[in-house]
Amino acid sequence: MRILGLSSWLLLSILVASATIQIGNPELPALPQGFGISARYPGDSGIEKDPAVLFAENFEAGKLDEIFKRWSNVSNKGGMVLALENDVPPSSIGNHSLKMTATLGENTGGHLYTRFKGVDTCFARFYVKFAEDCSYIHHFVTIGGYNPSTPWPQGGAGERPRGDDRVTVGIEPFGDYGRFPPPGIWNFYCYWHEMKISADGKYWGNGLRPTKPQLVPRGKWQCVEVMLKLNSEPEKSDGELALWLDGKLVAYFVKGVKRSRWTGMGFSLVDENGEPFEGFRWRTSKDLKINFFWLLLYVTENSAKQNKVADPNPITRVWFDDIVVATQYIGPIKPIR
Repeated sequence: MRILGLSSWLLLSILVASATIQIGNPELPALPQGFGISARYPGDSGIEKDPAVLFAENFEAGKLDEIFKRWSNVSNKGGMVLALENDVPPSSIGNHSLKMTATLGENTGGHLYTRFKGVDTCFARFYVKFAEDCSYIHHFVTIGGYNPSTPWPQGGAGERPRGDDRVTVGIEPFGDYGRFPPPGIWNFYCYWHEMKISADGKYWGNGLRPTKPQLVPRGKWQCVEVMLKLNSEPEKSDGELALWLDGKLVAYFVKGVKRSRWTGMGFSLVDENGEPFEGFRWRTSKDLKINFFWLLLYVTENSAKQNKVADPNPITRVWFDDIVVATQYIGPIKPIR
């Protein structure tokens, strides 16, 4: 099909490129929203072949054992945490999603972890659905980099990275000590060498939040996409971080955007009366790259205690589907029709 002499591909590229948005200061860079790479692959059919895609998983490769072979590390205690189910996002063309079940007293949940070639900018999109009775969660989906790369997720909780060894960014539901109903609001949980120290003298992940709290829905599928862009040179603070929900840009952390007071608890973006953000110097060495994606559900008793819940639901169920990790913005699944 041709319109005004342009191929449909070129027209589509123009439309995608024009779907950009700025948050806060109009002098800040603009980011896309809506469909991205996904626009070229209705239903995500064939998206794994796109040259920008680093990894893709739709849980349609057969039984769990076959799917596990596509990941470098799996946590499925007693075979009771991970399961395939016939519940998929509305635009999906598949038949299966992955259910993770955490059961207090038996396990803390589970994970799938994969690594890929190191890159400086990474987009990770996944669909997620929380059970109607889902309670609070401790930690969740994470992207980042280890130097050297490892086939399993590393530790380091409470410790500040050196700057050349690791950087991790989790996108997590956060209850804010019970202020928000479970599972909470979307929150970045970040470890890097310039993070702020916590009140207890340790370095717990700094929480970074959008201007307006984004409640995590229960009982419905949501498309979540994050972007992590490392600083271009060790001495520069031009790293970035962004969050999209259902294709809408809801948070963009970039040098110059206005923020609240920064403490060991992190900060929130603000529209007014804030201070200019200094920018991210995520790394001190260009040898540190983004090279892993960690599909994680981690639930402990502290998840409830920190949110003032005395008698939590012992079972936490979360469904995942249609994961794509790429070097360009992905966007939600484009419906076939």
